[in-house]
Amino acid sequence: MSRKTITLLGVLAAVAAVALSGIAGTAQARTQDSDLTGAGSTFVAPLVSAWTPKVQSALGIKVTYGPIGSGGGINAVTNRTVDFGASDAPLTPDQFAACKGCVQIPWALSATAIAYNGDALPNHIHLTGPVLASIFTGRISKWNDAAIKKLNKGKSLPDLKITVIHRSDNSGTTYNLTDYLSRVSPTWKSGPGKGVAVNWPTGIGARGSSGVAAALTSTQGGVTYVDVAYTLKNHLKFAAVQNKARTFALPGLTGIKSAAATINRVAPDNGGISIVNPAKTQKLAYPISTFTYVIIPKQSSKAPELKKFVNWALTKGQVDGPKLLFSPLPKVVLKASQKTIALVHT
Repeated sequence: MSRKTITLLGVLAAVAAVALSGIAGTAQARTQDSDLTGAGSTFVAPLVSAWTPKVQSALGIKVTYGPIGSGGGINAVTNRTVDFGASDAPLTPDQFAACKGCVQIPWALSATAIAYNGDALPNHIHLTGPVLASIFTGRISKWNDAAIKKLNKGKSLPDLKITVIHRSDNSGTTYNLTDYLSRVSPTWKSGPGKGVAVNWPTGIGARGSSGVAAALTSTQGGVTYVDVAYTLKNHLKFAAVQNKARTFALPGLTGIKSAAATINRVAPDNGGISIVNPAKTQKLAYPISTFTYVIIPKQSSKAPELKKFVNWALTKGQVDGPKLLFSPLPKVVLKASQKTIALVHT
């Protein structure tokens, strides 16, 4: 059996598992023409989960979503094994070409938190981009390193080893972090660089947002990057990261909204947006914020259902975001996203 076949079977198995988990006492689920199947980002999964019962009630569309990671979602929609994919990393030119007529639409907005575990470590420890890059390269290996102590005067920091925990799968959250690190650290930019997967200089890997969160809770001194919703759900400590205005910002709704306020336009032929390390005019901006995208074939037999679902998510669905630390889309992004979804047809 080829590697591609194995990968596709894995995607289908993951999506099927999600579908079956919600069906009690039923041996087989009946598939209807109006049903939609998607896969991808674990980052956006809590929000999609909040949407699905409402979409079925309001639109009569059953949405089944498999949180297999952004890379898996891109591959699945490219191979047309799902109706839509979801990714926190915008498509590269090569991925756009491989997807053969796909559009990517920003449909949610949140942030990547720097979470850590240590009984003796204070919450909301202060970190800068260069210090964070040194932690993820292994150059800073103790929590009481002089560079960290300098940023946290008056706080007691233990002589505790730092263990980096990173994603082992292709991940849009990895893209968000490494995009940021590449902007603030020449060493990181010329070394690991940015992408959904990079050659990590140090640390241990875990799969998915839930995987790194679980690994962190069992690792004293551990540090990872994970969407803020998972951070709060798992009661993890997380850092305040210095922005260009030299404010130590937290990944809350104010910080996320401020980062997105720097966007004036969205490229009509792409939709990809980076808001990491935003301009210092936004004094409260959290510097590792990100849009997340739904990826859809421009031509699809499910076009009417996809358009209804995505338009609902872009509008009424945004009210479910704040309680999960997703900030509503800025008007300029909403307008661009609605124009793009209108291009989808049968």
